[in-house]
Amino acid sequence: MRFFKDLSLSAFTAGFVAVLVGFTSSVALVFQAAQSFTADPQIISSWMWALGLGMGLSSWLPSLWWRRPVMVAWSTPGAAVLAAAGLGGGFSMGEAVGAFMVCAALIVLFGATGWFERLLSRIPVAIASALLAGVLTRFGLQAFSAAKTAPGLVVLMLLAYLLSRRYLVRYAVVLTLAAGLAWVSLMGHFSLASVQIELARPVFIAPEFSVSALVSLAIPLFVVTMASQNLPGVVAIQAAGYGGAQGIPVSKVITLTGLMTMVLAPFGAFALNLSAITAAICMGPEAHRDPARRYTAAVSCGVLYVLIGVFGGTVTSVLSAFPTALVAAIAGLALLGTIGGGLASALAHEPHREAALITFLVTLSGVVLWDVGSAFWGVVAGVLALFIQYGRSWMTSTRTAS
Repeated sequence: MRFFKDLSLSAFTAGFVAVLVGFTSSVALVFQAAQSFTADPQIISSWMWALGLGMGLSSWLPSLWWRRPVMVAWSTPGAAVLAAAGLGGGFSMGEAVGAFMVCAALIVLFGATGWFERLLSRIPVAIASALLAGVLTRFGLQAFSAAKTAPGLVVLMLLAYLLSRRYLVRYAVVLTLAAGLAWVSLMGHFSLASVQIELARPVFIAPEFSVSALVSLAIPLFVVTMASQNLPGVVAIQAAGYGGAQGIPVSKVITLTGLMTMVLAPFGAFALNLSAITAAICMGPEAHRDPARRYTAAVSCGVLYVLIGVFGGTVTSVLSAFPTALVAAIAGLALLGTIGGGLASALAHEPHREAALITFLVTLSGVVLWDVGSAFWGVVAGVLALFIQYGRSWMTSTRTAS
């Protein structure tokens, strides 16, 4: 089978790091969202089953079919919106499921019609690159901020990364992760002794539809998922060179995430979307120097996500055993190349440099207005800056420059 011929250790490691980063960085928020609707441990386990299965199949199958690295994740800002709205609104779990399905239907609509992709095609390359750099730089900063609590670990991993980049560039992330694991194991900060094998059991919740849940849950969930997740996800695809007619069919993937969300919503899948952070890990040269073989990283990631869904509590406890500092360090170091490329592209054209810089800084700030994250506001700020500087000619001039 071609997949096994194309698979490499670096690609599998990229897939594992993507799962590690994507899962540990926001799983607590998913738990909070479920608990805000009075979910018991069985229902929370069902949420993890549905999300793991949805992310896994939506990444694994299209990546294998198209041989392009398709990366799907749960909506982290969506989980934050649900956690806040659930605590304040007193919604039942059935109403939450109904809202998930309405959100999924809207995602399918925007994907199947191509509305979202056509809208994004009007965003200038400099703004898009600055957006991606801003989203990823927060993770880069966290890698070095981790030195406050674990200086030895961060310094060791940085040295391992730099030396690997010089002598064994293909295995830089592999060796950096191995060095980090060796350190935390020797220091006694990583143990799997308490891990028990446990299968997750899906729990079906019948959907209930209400106007209040539509307004307070479904619409905000849809907006933040499209603006804060799918928007930078598309930019990550384009930045990695997988856009265009021969690349990843974005509208089809968005439609797939909506359909998968709708099917799994009664079991707890609240919103699936394109990934940006983990996509950059699996789509970059660290995954494989040959872009045509990086799809194996996404397939590996998808398989691991399915295992998370099937084994639920077991995988949760395994990934949670990784120290926070190690996760932050490996995420930031694995993204350095993509961050640098995004900044170089964003600032390359001098007339549009200020607008791109504004986009980068607003995105990096993490500002949230009306429950919409900084990725959206960064694009708004950058486009507004271009309009003020160039008037209606900004789109033509930007595309010529790009």
